[in-house]
Amino acid sequence: MKMYILIKESVPSKFAPVIAAHASLACYKQYEQDENMQKWIASIFKKVVCKVNDQEFENAKKEEKHIVLTESALNNQEVCIAFSPRETYSKQFRFFRMWTSD
Repeated sequence: MKMYILIKESVPSKFAPVIAAHASLACYKQYEQDENMQKWIASIFKKVVCKVNDQEFENAKKEEKHIVLTESALNNQEVCIAFSPRETYSKQFRFFRMWTSD
């Protein structure tokens, strides 16, 4: 069971750690009472952080149980999506690139 955090590739690398931290906490608070969230938080609470392009970001927004985050330092643009933990994700998640600093 894992939480996916998708960060837009256009986000400057220096913002990514803070955005990922905010995303994880915001997702937890949003879905705190969800059964899968309860299982995840009682376990090792694995997270996967990926870098996505604009189209991948928009497609991912169609998935259930997620929260979209904006960044005030970037003109309140949507920068990240965090997904409530689950055992399996749709096929598109297999193709997302792991986030790395540039």
